[in-house]
Amino acid sequence: MLAADLELVDWRERVAQMYLSGLDLAGFRAARNEMFATHSQSPIPTESRPAFTGLNYFPANPDAIVEAPLTPADGGIDIDTGGPDGVVHYRRVAVAGTPWGPLTLWWIEAYGGGLFLPFRDGTCGSESYGGGRYLTDTVKGTFGRGVIIVAPDRVRLDLNYAYNPSCAYDDRWACPLAPQENRVSARIEAGELVYHPSGH
Repeated sequence: MLAADLELVDWRERVAQMYLSGLDLAGFRAARNEMFATHSQSPIPTESRPAFTGLNYFPANPDAIVEAPLTPADGGIDIDTGGPDGVVHYRRVAVAGTPWGPLTLWWIEAYGGGLFLPFRDGTCGSESYGGGRYLTDTVKGTFGRGVIIVAPDRVRLDLNYAYNPSCAYDDRWACPLAPQENRVSARIEAGELVYHPSGH
């Protein structure tokens, strides 16, 4: 168990380093593919890794980079993760007014806390993962790319960095998905596409 815990620490450290690096989008995606292919804590099932050739993405989309005004929000919701984390409380931080519709930024009310932005859009269930995607989950080290606070009342969103939750790759993972208020009908053609294991 000790080795697995330390491997998870290494995975999270590498994720944070990758997000905070100077890599451009193509370099970032290549580095992420390498981690998914080789790291012991990859969400790709162990038996699928030898045939893994990389994740699939929409092409880089400059229209998916926006600055959005923030309006204060309060209250929260409890989400049952369906896994060992049990029920987790999420507190509303603010609502970002985006071209695709309003998206709530959440604070995870757990030890240390963290900013969380899950969403589901019009591509989900066809091109992208049906359960929705994440733009940031700072508990997991995803700083400074998808969501950047540029002022107390403004945020920069880059949906090219939208990514799938771990449960998109393997049913052994349980993931909190986008609540109703973070579901928009508009198509956001940016970020990660649905994962198809090699040979499927």
